[in-house]
Amino acid sequence: QVLLVESGGGLVQPGGSLRLSCAVSGRTFITYAYAMAWFRQAPGKEREIVASIRWNTHHKYYTDSVKGRFTISRDSAKNTVDLQMNNLKSEDTGIYYCAGQRIGGSEYAYWGQGTQVTVSS
Repeated sequence: QVLLVESGGGLVQPGGSLRLSCAVSGRTFITYAYAMAWFRQAPGKEREIVASIRWNTHHKYYTDSVKGRFTISRDSAKNTVDLQMNNLKSEDTGIYYCAGQRIGGSEYAYWGQGTQVTVSS
């Protein structure tokens, strides 16, 4: 069974920082994992991918709006995927979801429950 559990959301002022963490469990998934990603959904908007990381190569992708501010990383020992978010802006507000993709999969099929990030003064 695959389980993705996010933590670290909260309320922060513009310019502040937050670190999100996604704990990944499920032996089969971990063995055959291809990529992990963070998505977000702002109120009234569609869900969008924020950043992704290949499980084995650690190759990273960032959407343009977060480049230079967000950093995705994976801890092999802890099986966690973190998203360090710096210089946060009000437009970063939303529910952040951790997602996983298996080798051979065409999409992110595994999802966490989401964690709220609110950037407001």
